[in-house]
Amino acid sequence: MVAFLAFIGILLALGIDIALPAFDEMRPDYGLAADDNQITLVISLYLLGMGLGQLIWGPLSDRFGRIRTLNVGIALYVVAAVAASLSPNLGMLFASRLLWGVGAAAPAGLRLAIARDLFAGDRMARIMSTVAAIFMVGPILAPLVGEIILAFAPWPWVFGFCAIAGVVAIAWASKFGETLDPATVQPLTFSKTANAFKRVLSTRTTMGYTIALALAYGSFYVFLGSTQPIMDNIYGRADQFAISFALIGILMGAAFLSVNRLIDVFGAQRVATSGMIVFVVLAIINLGLVLQANGRPSFWLWIFFIVSMNLASAPLGPIGFTLGLEPMGDLAGTASAVMTFLAIAGGSALSAVINALIKGSVTPMAIGYLLFGALSLLALFWAERQSPERLAT
Repeated sequence: MVAFLAFIGILLALGIDIALPAFDEMRPDYGLAADDNQITLVISLYLLGMGLGQLIWGPLSDRFGRIRTLNVGIALYVVAAVAASLSPNLGMLFASRLLWGVGAAAPAGLRLAIARDLFAGDRMARIMSTVAAIFMVGPILAPLVGEIILAFAPWPWVFGFCAIAGVVAIAWASKFGETLDPATVQPLTFSKTANAFKRVLSTRTTMGYTIALALAYGSFYVFLGSTQPIMDNIYGRADQFAISFALIGILMGAAFLSVNRLIDVFGAQRVATSGMIVFVVLAIINLGLVLQANGRPSFWLWIFFIVSMNLASAPLGPIGFTLGLEPMGDLAGTASAVMTFLAIAGGSALSAVINALIKGSVTPMAIGYLLFGALSLLALFWAERQSPERLAT
């Protein structure tokens, strides 16, 4: 089960990380300058599609089951990946990436629903932390796989590799088996779906964690979208990007594995909050050093703080979704859809603003990390108050 959930997570990560080394090859094919950051829309639109797709796949999975819905979403993922690889112009590329993200939304959200079908509470948090640790194989290997493909073939084959992985995922999902309890099947009517959305949006615990996740994702998506351009255009280290990204992924995977032990000792809620407190402290120090260096600190100082902040916020992902879904056992599909939609769409929109401002300086990145981290911490404090909804569960 853990391997399956991790693999479909890797599938959605492939759509992001494998494209990063191809930016330099893609720009001239679409008439973009070597330092044009417009190419980062390839990432932002994919993430936006992942958010929007949640509103489709979540309610469908509560009615038709997780696996059937998952396979339809992955099939769309495969078709869109092929379309992106064949795009004759930038508009077609961006449209394909948005549709690709809609397909990727199925594994992004339904892996949470599948886990919630089977587990709850700290047990689910530990399972999802283990899944997240294995999932990091995707971000670790994807840029390296992209580099290998680019060494032997043009960049469209990078997207073609994702299509092949999608076909493998469909075959595995078909053998995995359904997890939705027939007793909890929800009718697919407008009123029922609207009431389900209303319940999710009005439950403070669920929404508090969702807001915290969206803000934390915002900072991490800045890292995803702008690390390659920063290493290339500001630090002149484009050739070191893939290996650096892989090493960061290894560290984050280790962080996810350590979360299980911390949850056993302190509990999921305290681990998530403590991590974000550390994140904010580091972000304050980082911004001060960046301003002192006029937006261009040494490469090693910059990478140290970025990695440290990412590690500090890592526990919030699996824990935030786990605790946010705690009051939503009978609506796991819809609830995970709404949470993932708001977290991914909100995070991608926030990151797009910061990414567009990064031109010759890492100051916008440092400001974004501090702003998003501080607001995320406030959202956690709000979510963790013992609301009537949570007391009722």
